[in-house]
Amino acid sequence: MQIAPSILSVLNKDLTSILNKVESSGIKYIHLDVMDNIFVPNKTFDDCLIKDLRKKSNLIFDTHLMIEKPELFVENYIDAGSDIITFHLEATTSPNFVIETIHRANKKVGISIKPKTPVEELIPYLNDVDLVLIMSVEPGFGGQAFMADMLEKVKWLKKYQKENNKNFLIEIDGGINQTNYNLCKKVGCDIVVIGTYFFKDDNYEKTIKELEQYENNNCC
Repeated sequence: MQIAPSILSVLNKDLTSILNKVESSGIKYIHLDVMDNIFVPNKTFDDCLIKDLRKKSNLIFDTHLMIEKPELFVENYIDAGSDIITFHLEATTSPNFVIETIHRANKKVGISIKPKTPVEELIPYLNDVDLVLIMSVEPGFGGQAFMADMLEKVKWLKKYQKENNKNFLIEIDGGINQTNYNLCKKVGCDIVVIGTYFFKDDNYEKTIKELEQYENNNCC
């Protein structure tokens, strides 16, 4: 299971230095939360920051668009240098157009749903996406508590993969820390997004070790 640190909690710090340290720790992904204060009640950054960071980092840019009508803006995030672009099913009436636009640029496409959206609503798109992102908090702010019942959606996706011979990546985002990291691993998540907990101090190698060594036998 891969860790994708989210920069949401460190936007006021030296991001170039942080990305360099993340890469030096052996991490491959960085998670970039784009919010527009319309689809979610918070605003972060746009493609300009991603374009600037792209010049300074070789990490895999995992861009999460929490924006209304992503079909109008997705090309900006392609051009900025994103490697994976994930959009929300609830944010668009043109999901197939968004998927096709991202794939046409030879980028990987992810699709995400909020906690209250039934996972079955993803079925029409599971043949065409490279990644499914399950939100384990309400999107908009970092530091929220993990919704353990969202692991049922991961289990459903793993079952769907097996029954339909699919191999899209499963990512989970929200409230991940030492106590639930292994729960995500046990149910089959491929990528976990970790923000507040990952950046709790400057010793990223120590944090990674803490996550991987913590035992939690209360898995569902």
